[in-house]
Amino acid sequence: MKNMKPTNDTNSPLLEVCADSFFSCLAASRAGADRVELCGQLVIGGVTPSFSLFQMVKERIPIAVRVLIRPRFGDFLYDGEEIEEMCREIDFFARAGADGVVVGTLQRDGALDITAMKELFRSAKGVGMTLHRAFDVSKDPFETLEAAISLGVDTILTSGQRNSAVEGAELLKALQTVAGGRIRLMAGGGVRSSNLAFLHERTGITAFHTSARKKTESEMTFKRAEVSMGFAGVSEYEKYQADEAELAKCVSLVREMKA
Repeated sequence: MKNMKPTNDTNSPLLEVCADSFFSCLAASRAGADRVELCGQLVIGGVTPSFSLFQMVKERIPIAVRVLIRPRFGDFLYDGEEIEEMCREIDFFARAGADGVVVGTLQRDGALDITAMKELFRSAKGVGMTLHRAFDVSKDPFETLEAAISLGVDTILTSGQRNSAVEGAELLKALQTVAGGRIRLMAGGGVRSSNLAFLHERTGITAFHTSARKKTESEMTFKRAEVSMGFAGVSEYEKYQADEAELAKCVSLVREMKA
C-alpha cells in the first residue's frame, strides 16, 4: 500500500502514527500512513527520541517524520535550561532532515508560553510545527488556538481537553469551526479504526493521530517478575508496538473522508 501524498491543506485527510520504535515506524509506512510522530518512551507519554532511531527511520523508511521535543516526563512548565535544551534539539533535528517538530510550553497560569514558543519556532528554521497535547491542559482552548495561529504553528494535536478524542468531540467540533481552515486540527487520544468515522462525522476533522498499539509478551524464557526497573505495576516483560493491520484499517477510513 502506497503512502498518502503529504499536503499542507489544513482540511485534507491525514493519518499520523505516534511511534517510539523502528518496528512501529515500519508498520506505519507499510500500512500507508502519511507520517509518524517519532518519540521515545510512549509508556510515559513520550519524550524526545534518540538521534540514532531518527537516523535509522530517515535512512530506511519512506515516511515523513515529525520529532517530539519533550525533555522530560511531567508538566509543560519549563525553566530556562530546559527551553535551551529544546531549542538545541529542534535545531539539531531540523538540520538533520526532520519534516517537522512537535512541541508545547505553558506558563504557570495555564496559558501558552508565547515567549518560549517563539524561541522554539525560530530554532525550527522553517520546518513544520505541531503544538502537542500541552494544548489539552491549557487554561483556555480558544485563546490557545488563536495564540498558536499567531505564532505560525501549522497543526494542533488535541483530544478536546479530555482523556480521549471521543470524550472531547464537542470541543473538537467547536475548535474546528473557530479555526476556519487557519490551522490544522488533528484529533488524538484513543483514536482507533472503531471510532474514526464517528469523530469525523461529529467534528468535521480529517486529520488523526494514533499509536494503534497492541501488547506483545516478551520472548524471554526466564523472567524475574518481582523486580521492577521502572514504574511499579508496569511489567518488564511486555512490549507495546503499532499494529499494522489496525493502522491499515485507519488509513482506509481516512482516505475515504472528504473535507
